[in-house]
Amino acid sequence: MKNIISNLIILILIAVIVSCVPGKKKLTEKNLKTIGSIERVSEGLDQVIKPSAVIEVLAEGFEWTEGPVWIKSGNYLLFSDIPKNRIYKWSEEDSISIYLEPSGYTGTVSRAGETGSNGLLLDQQGRLVLCQHGDRRMAYMDSSLDKPTSKFTTLADNFQGKKLNSPNDGVYNSKGDLYFTDPPYGLAKLTDDPARELNFQGVYRLSKDGKLDLLTDELSRPNGIGFSPDEKTLYVANSDPEKAIWMAYDVKEDGYIQNGRIFYDATEKSKSEQGLPDGLKVHSKGYIFAAGPGGVWVFDPKGSQLGVCRACSKS
Repeated sequence: MKNIISNLIILILIAVIVSCVPGKKKLTEKNLKTIGSIERVSEGLDQVIKPSAVIEVLAEGFEWTEGPVWIKSGNYLLFSDIPKNRIYKWSEEDSISIYLEPSGYTGTVSRAGETGSNGLLLDQQGRLVLCQHGDRRMAYMDSSLDKPTSKFTTLADNFQGKKLNSPNDGVYNSKGDLYFTDPPYGLAKLTDDPARELNFQGVYRLSKDGKLDLLTDELSRPNGIGFSPDEKTLYVANSDPEKAIWMAYDVKEDGYIQNGRIFYDATEKSKSEQGLPDGLKVHSKGYIFAAGPGGVWVFDPKGSQLGVCRACSKS
């Protein structure tokens, strides 16, 4: 799964999706290496990815990348390399550079497990918000985007007095409330880690006023998370080999969720192809781009699979 995500998140979510949205200028005119293929399950994929699109390699050589976020104001991409405990920056002008180190673990005592930042996003104030595996918290960088420093302010690090597992991914709604997932991946022994304090993996909402609410504790490995464009549906990926699914929930007026149902079940597919449901992003027209078995899957808003963007050849 790590190799799939390392290849696909950087190569596809930016190189394919952004370059193929109508009205968007192609990110680069350089001669970049192309890899993989775009497999069309339905002609509906042409509505969001052009038939001529290819997967271009913007950068490579990382250990394990996650959490890409496009910084529109500076025209650059930020993404995490979890084992390196750092964030990289990519831009057309400057290519690749280290943006922030450390990014997810700021302690002085060496520790095992996944220490770096995972998901990255921007809040309504334009601050960089990080899902910090090593420090086991949601936090924002306490400095401007153009002068990054490893100084952070905690947004949430415990639920009812018990330390969070290791926040993985997050999304804001238009009200400024933060929704995030909390699997055990940042813990060295996962659910058997002696430092684990919660006996479940939760999906949470941190309201704008700082109140943390548990939305559901029923998923074994909650991971990627995103809203439909109207914010009436919340999508959550579950990265469990025994239950590799994407869930959809109705969002109530008060921000809580209800009517959870399986949006798509990829359990059987995950047994034959490398990868599990992981990070996801939702297109402005409701299409869902979700890292999964074999690559980045593309769904329409009704849950029909339209295609798969593959960085590697199908085995």
